[in-house]
Amino acid sequence: MQESPLTVSAISETQANQRLLERFIWLSIGTAVATVAIKAVAAWLTNSVGLWSDAAESTVNLVAALVALWALRLSSKPADHNHDFGHGKAEYMSAAVEGSLIFVAAAFIIYGAILRLAAPVPLEQLGLGLALSTLATLLNLGTGLLLVRAGRTHRSITLEADGKHLLTDVWTSVGVLLAIGLVALTGWQVLDPVIALAVGANILFTGYQLVRRSVVGLLDGTLPPEEVELVNTALHGVCAEPRVEITDVRTRESGRQRFVYATLAVPGDWTVKRSHDVADEVETAIDAALPGTTTFVHIEPATG
Repeated sequence: MQESPLTVSAISETQANQRLLERFIWLSIGTAVATVAIKAVAAWLTNSVGLWSDAAESTVNLVAALVALWALRLSSKPADHNHDFGHGKAEYMSAAVEGSLIFVAAAFIIYGAILRLAAPVPLEQLGLGLALSTLATLLNLGTGLLLVRAGRTHRSITLEADGKHLLTDVWTSVGVLLAIGLVALTGWQVLDPVIALAVGANILFTGYQLVRRSVVGLLDGTLPPEEVELVNTALHGVCAEPRVEITDVRTRESGRQRFVYATLAVPGDWTVKRSHDVADEVETAIDAALPGTTTFVHIEPATG
């Protein structure tokens, strides 16, 4: 059976979009490798627990980016005999893993800070350490903002989660930079672990948000309110005839995939073809409002 030009075009667009998303993840991986190296050198030079913790979080970023790449590739696979609705939920698994890794990074930072509070150690070569850490922070900031924007544009929770993960690393780095700067100005060595503790507590909240969103997605959360409104508008535009009644509308999202389930009541004396034509019109209208949406329409005879 030969595919229609529209279907071929949709497949090509999906493949192109997938390649674009993977390029963003490779950018994240490259950034993570660079920042781990830069921060490790800075930590070694300064002997700062804040910078060592910061380097540890960047290592977590690298692992998270590799997980994100796996999730993006898995989620792009079409439906098969074991997965009738595709593999879109793999992205939620990736976001959950990233959120969990953020918890690990935060725990690492807090533990290291507590040890340093108990036994303060003088910091060394602060100027060079600050310069290197600033460079790594700018790399993470640029890449993180780019990933978050791309994730929201392309409806990829994996990209958005990876971008937010990088931005939490930025917050960590800013806190560490402030601590080291204050230590250099005041000589108060205790500021290094105190700032590290505050940063660790802050990124715990980001990890919680990522895990919470993943759980909602895995539990088949509805589409965002603005998209549900578009679905309802499309439905009412098709079902303007008084004898066609919309009795039920349900939506759910699975990663980048959208699903709409609509039940329509039509006159019992309608032919199968006429009812089927209305269902086709509904599917076309919803796809026009939200391209790529999978719509299921159930037709039943009206009562009364």
